[in-house]
Amino acid sequence: MNDLPESAWLWVAKAGGAVAGSAISLAYVLPNGRREAAIRFAVGVACGLVFGGAAGLKLATELGIGAALGPGERMLMGSAAASLCAWWALGLLQRALGRKPVPPAE
Repeated sequence: MNDLPESAWLWVAKAGGAVAGSAISLAYVLPNGRREAAIRFAVGVACGLVFGGAAGLKLATELGIGAALGPGERMLMGSAAASLCAWWALGLLQRALGRKPVPPAE
């Protein structure tokens, strides 16, 4: 099972964290329809993959647990946090711009 290089394990942790964070964000506030669920999931996964590393380092530093965590754990934590926060940030932006959510397709 340890045949994969460390970089591959980091990508697995990043993807797993992104998917987990996105799924949690869907469970927190249920989407209005399939389209909104798909968009929210895709946005969460993309943000988790892009910002997971930086978010993990920042969280570990702020919490003072950087030395206690390995690179995979930091990546998993950061990807999940970035993915979870992505939809909340987009929701705030949507409210600030005064746009109404798209009604579900029937």
